[in-house]
Order: sequence, then structure tokens, then C-alpha cells
Amino acid sequence: MFNVTVLKMKDIKKYFIGALSMVIVVIIISKYFPKPGQEKKITQKLMGENGLLGCLEQAVPSVSSINEEYKKIAKEEDINVENKLLQGVLKTQISSIQGIEKIEKIEQENKEKEQEIEEKEPIEVAQTGLGTQVITNNPLKDNSNTQYGKVKIKNETDYQLTNELLQPDITIENKNIVLFHTHSCESYTTSKAYPYTPTGNFRTTDLNFSVTRVGTELENQLKQYQYNVVHDTSYHDYPAYNGSYTRSLATVENILKTTPSDIIIDVHRDAIGSRSDYAPTVKIGENDVAAQIMFVVGTDNGGLWHPNWNQNLKFAIKIQEKAEEMYPGLFKPITLTKSRYNQHTGKYASIIEVGATGNTLEQCLTSMKYLAKVMEQVI
Repeated sequence: MFNVTVLKMKDIKKYFIGALSMVIVVIIISKYFPKPGQEKKITQKLMGENGLLGCLEQAVPSVSSINEEYKKIAKEEDINVENKLLQGVLKTQISSIQGIEKIEKIEQENKEKEQEIEEKEPIEVAQTGLGTQVITNNPLKDNSNTQYGKVKIKNETDYQLTNELLQPDITIENKNIVLFHTHSCESYTTSKAYPYTPTGNFRTTDLNFSVTRVGTELENQLKQYQYNVVHDTSYHDYPAYNGSYTRSLATVENILKTTPSDIIIDVHRDAIGSRSDYAPTVKIGENDVAAQIMFVVGTDNGGLWHPNWNQNLKFAIKIQEKAEEMYPGLFKPITLTKSRYNQHTGKYASIIEVGATGNTLEQCLTSMKYLAKVMEQVI
């Protein structure tokens, strides 16, 4: 832009003055070419009022005006670049803030609904001495391949489960219990008592209708027996499903910093997708219909460090052994897997899968009443 402006000057005289000025610049620059240690002095000579640029501006007013215009344009370009960078940062930050605000808003709404539900539904503890009967329609095939007493186990690992590995010779003394949900949004078949609008395939962000509500019921039941329960209701699978276990691990580790606990339970819903009508169910007493529960216990067979897996398995067997005495059929066979599922965080850590997609929420809430009673007998 600068060169085109000079060449279009109509005044030929000014053109020659400009050309002469360039010659003068070359001569003076060669004279002022810096020697070691003289950079500061030369800069002062060039930039001062009587320096080179000052003389040029006095001799050739057009150069001065063009220099000022060029400086102005450059400054405006710098400001535009800074503004664009700032706008980019702001957009990123605003997007993050909006995402956080969205989750916080949903969590606040869920909390208010949960308080309303708790006010309407008094806590009813389980009775003992009741008859039980498995009433699952079209049940899945029993694939258990190991048994300890009345407790069945589906062993998916390469380990041979000896009597020593299975015997639940543990004493549970710590009464702190941690509950959380790696897949917080897993939900059930909608019902008249608990209708909800799904936000995915058997998923909902309304935690009052998801597996998180089941965790709340277990929390409330356990508190009736004077246990100290920490129930984390954070989203770990929303807005992104991938990375759920990484996020839930961070949650558990933070809880354990302030609340040491041996018993750490990740509450899920059975994720069987091929049978949306599959509803493992047991009738207890005359009126209660409860969803069946399944322990999923991880190991180090997949290669991840997990020194607690045998203790975790003994805990699951100890709980299920008592359940078979009190409420036969409440539990399905334990699944022992090669994966770890964050269960290295505690001596008695496990996943419990409560019901499946075909069960209703009320059936799963009923299960927690009986599970809490069994745990009260064991711990």
C-alpha cells in the first residue's frame, strides 16, 4: 500500500524529493552502521528529534504523514488480532461455563425433586422370615460354573477358584460405606408410579428416575441401621459416556481422602441390551416384588494392578451367603471378570447391578430395602 501511494503522486517534484530522500537514507545508514557497543547511541540518533527519521519527516512532510498512517493501520491490526484472540478465549470459557451451569441446574432440579420424594415416601425397613420366589419371565440361562455353598459364581477369569479363595473368612469392622455410580444415567422401564422422559436408550439425566435414585434408597435404608454412608450423585457418564470409569475413580479417591472406607459400592443397572423386556424379579412375602441383584467382582487377570480382588470376592460371597439364608433368590450368580472396574480402591469394593432394563424403578427400590437388611446382619 505504501509504494502504490507514492507512485501515484501527481506532483513530480515530490517524487524526486522522495527518491533523493532514499539516497540520503542509504548514505546515512552506512555512516551510522552499528559497531559493537554503539547500538544504543545510533538508536538515539535515528529516533531523536534531530535524528535521521526526524530530519526526513521535516524534509519530506509526505513521508511523515504516510508513516503516521502506516503506524495507525498497524496499531489497528494489532488491536484486531488481540480482540480476535480474546474473543476465542471468551468463547471457549463461556462454552465451558455454560456446560457446567447446565449440569449444576439439572443437579439442583434433581435435588429439589429428591427432597419432595423423601417427604412423600417414609422409610420402611425390611422384615425377616418372609417366603421368597423367583418369578422372572423368560429368564436367561444360568451360566454359573463354580459354587460355594449356595452361592453360585460365573467365573470368567483364568483363575481356578479354590476353597481358600472363596471362603469368606473376613471380619468387616469399618462402618463407613461409599456409594457412587459410574453410569449415573442408567434407567428402567417407565411405570405409572415413576414415569419419566428418557434422554437415551434406557437412560435419563433426571437422577430421580435413574439408578442414582436406587443408590439414594440404599443410602436411606443403611442409615436406618446407623451406618455412615457417603453417597455421591455426580454425573460420570454425562455429557460424555466414554471416560466414565476414569471420572468415577477420581470421585472415589477424593471421597476416601476425608472418609476412609473399606466398603465401596458402584451401583449399576444390568446393561443387557439384547432383551429390553428382561426383568429378573423375585417375590418376597405377600406383596413385595423386587428386582434381582448381581455382584460383579473384578480381578487383576486383565493385567491391571489389583491386590484387593480376592478380598472383594470374599465380601461379595459373605453378603450373598447371608442373603441366601434370609431371602433366597434375591441375588443372581456372582460374575467374576478379568476387568478391574476401579475396585482396587477398597478391601471390599464391588459393583452391584440392580435389576435390568425390563424392571421398574419401584422394584429396584424394594430390592434396596432387603439388601440393606442383609448387610446389617453381616457388617
